[in-house]
Amino acid sequence: MTRTTPPRPLDIEALFPDLAAYRGTTTRLHPRPGNPTASASSVGGPLLWPADEPWPVCTEPHARARGRRPADIHQERRVLAAAWARDRPTDEERQLLDDLGREHRVPGVSETDPLPMIGLAQLYRRDVPDLLAGPDDCDLLQLLWCPFERHGESGYGLALELRWRRSWEVAEVLASPPQPQVVGSPGFVAEPCVLHPEQAVTYPFAGLLPEALCARIDSWEDALAEESEQAGGHVADGETAEPPAYQYDLSIPPGWRAGGFASWHATDPYPMDCLTCTSPMQLLLTIDSSEWDGGSGSWRPLEEQGAPAYLAARPTEVTVGRWGELNVFACPLDPRHPHRWSIQ
Repeated sequence: MTRTTPPRPLDIEALFPDLAAYRGTTTRLHPRPGNPTASASSVGGPLLWPADEPWPVCTEPHARARGRRPADIHQERRVLAAAWARDRPTDEERQLLDDLGREHRVPGVSETDPLPMIGLAQLYRRDVPDLLAGPDDCDLLQLLWCPFERHGESGYGLALELRWRRSWEVAEVLASPPQPQVVGSPGFVAEPCVLHPEQAVTYPFAGLLPEALCARIDSWEDALAEESEQAGGHVADGETAEPPAYQYDLSIPPGWRAGGFASWHATDPYPMDCLTCTSPMQLLLTIDSSEWDGGSGSWRPLEEQGAPAYLAARPTEVTVGRWGELNVFACPLDPRHPHRWSIQ
């Protein structure tokens, strides 16, 4: 089933013709629950991983012996989905949910034992128009991460592994990749999702536009907000309607997407340059905790306008930081250079 982004609440280029020079495209991936195969682009699905290639592991020192079991997390979600469909869980389900929500300790595990990473997503370039080119003629991007947020100087960073490969060179696929016995948080465990890629128009984060243009947009938004406040707003379907905003409705779509522009709504924009060659990097992929939220409901696909939000807004069940998004950047001059990322 396709997913279609509704038309924007207004034509922002008609109000600010200068924006046409900065217009770009991004591919909204629209992950939704399904049963993907290794030959398909997916989130949380099986990776097209060669049987004779070692599976990535995390060896950075951090606690890894206590957490939730991945199988328990998947089952907990199934039980909750069934309960929500009936409004409330049964007594038996409540007891089961208590059991599934417990943390477990893996005996004899040190802080440096090899910890299998979790396959998070894979994207075939044939499916994703805005996916940046990989090295040479690679056509498949695979992303894995460590299921514990205990890395880097802060002790709360992520550990990512990105692999480009030529899909046609994989003769035998690894049937049963190693899995961590426990994970630090359920948000590291993605539900298997098929993708419904859709290309959408996008514009840069306002703070990265020319100062004069950004100031004009700010003034326009302030005037809209004042008009709405004076009019008292209006109520539709039990919610107070807000005037459209450049950040939330007119520039950068929420949700999982490839290419386009990164949002810097949680921090001030800062240079994301390649650490190898100093070239300005480009957005490769955005991993979002939600496909839309209260501030970006205008991006909700037409096909899901009547569906309960809890069934569609968080299909992957992935959580980045405090319900944020992870932007992964790549070097445009040499995709083999190390990637960088930012959490917003």
